[in-house]
Amino acid sequence: MGAQWKAKHKDLAANAKGRLFGKLAKDIMIAARHGADPAANSRLRLVVEQARKVSMPKETLDRAIKKGAGLTGETVHFEHVIYEGFAPHRVPVMVECLTDNVNRAASDMRVLFRKGQLGTSGSVSWDFDHVGMIEAEPAGKGADAEVAAIEAGAQDFHPGDEEGTTVFLTDPTDLDLVSRALPAQGFTVLSTKLGYKPKNPIDPGSLSAVDLEEVEAFLAALDANEDVQNVFAGLGG
Repeated sequence: MGAQWKAKHKDLAANAKGRLFGKLAKDIMIAARHGADPAANSRLRLVVEQARKVSMPKETLDRAIKKGAGLTGETVHFEHVIYEGFAPHRVPVMVECLTDNVNRAASDMRVLFRKGQLGTSGSVSWDFDHVGMIEAEPAGKGADAEVAAIEAGAQDFHPGDEEGTTVFLTDPTDLDLVSRALPAQGFTVLSTKLGYKPKNPIDPGSLSAVDLEEVEAFLAALDANEDVQNVFAGLGG
């Protein structure tokens, strides 16, 4: 789980496909504000590559680009909101929302956190580092993640969720610089984002199977919400 919680079980992952498309569409719309041509818009190019990797329908992808770039005549406005709190068994959680209705998002968070505890601003964020996260994969044999991290200026690295991928962690201000330096070190960048890494992650092994299942169910419910873009949980492993 580490820095960002993601549904691990196949049934959850399968049911989340539509939600994943929705989240990516928001990212695409926001990136497209700076231009509808991926070749001239590096942020859009990366998100489009992510969308293609998970087989987002071309029609959906094109519509999101045009909508974000203002080519459809529609006004797109999302507000970025962070919620802090605890999952069951005092697991700290940071929830990143992109919403077109802040009141709806706030109401939903109050309901979802009834099984945990919704905190105030700063109540949990002190226990997380705000970092840049770059998911990359070796472009060929011989690529060394440790050497690449040092040469590109990353702060740290760890295995990604997908087999063979690496997540490079950076200072938030160095995210673009490091992502542009990694290809020269033999890595293909798959995605970039700002996120939250727990300073003192809880070992899942310290929780009983039942307790861990409760935490997983809580995080899955958060992730399923239409306004939630990312869920960062203070779990290790």
